[in-house]
Amino acid sequence: MSHVYVFSLVGIVLGAIMGGSAYILSRIFPAALTSVLVLAMIYKLCGINHLDGLADFGDGVVTHGSPDKKVAAMKDVSLGTGGAAFVVMILISNYAIINSMPQLLLPLTLMVAEVSAKQSMIAFAAFSKSLYKGFGQVMIDRTGHREFLIGLGISIAAIYPALGQLGLAMLAASQLTALYLVVVAKRNFGGATGDGIGATNEICRAVALAAALTLGGVLPWMRW
Repeated sequence: MSHVYVFSLVGIVLGAIMGGSAYILSRIFPAALTSVLVLAMIYKLCGINHLDGLADFGDGVVTHGSPDKKVAAMKDVSLGTGGAAFVVMILISNYAIINSMPQLLLPLTLMVAEVSAKQSMIAFAAFSKSLYKGFGQVMIDRTGHREFLIGLGISIAAIYPALGQLGLAMLAASQLTALYLVVVAKRNFGGATGDGIGATNEICRAVALAAALTLGGVLPWMRW
């Protein structure tokens, strides 16, 4: 947590594994099955902690009432309708995007999306105020604008050689989404938690992939 900008480096490693595996899988299996296997691989590599954070975040956001009531819903260990809806939407979105992505573009977009997701967690923490003690509070309190800029520099250095302007557009879309989630967390809960950080990872990965699919035929991305 003292060097939170290394999250971007972690994204590079995880993304490279995901992209390389997706390339091999796409050569063996049909697109639909490849998409399922890629999703399974993402959560095998990354675990489901961030997905659990998304579920808790969703429960809190959809709860009506005061911030205290929303926080209580977010901390409740039971899965509510809001959390289920958020998780299902993200999984369906990821599946649909991966299934629709051109085979040549898929490996690189997975790498760039993972870097973008990890940098988005840094952005969320850097511009948020911690709500209560816990893992999220440690990260938020130790992440400032300096860490954000260092992580952003690492991310750009990894992304631009891979996908050029398209990669930068994916990163920009994810960072804007992270800043929007800062506002959502503040409006609903009065501050940010570890669940918000996890939700940011999941949502911003999907946003980055969606940007790649939408702009892949518009922005240049081939580096050779």
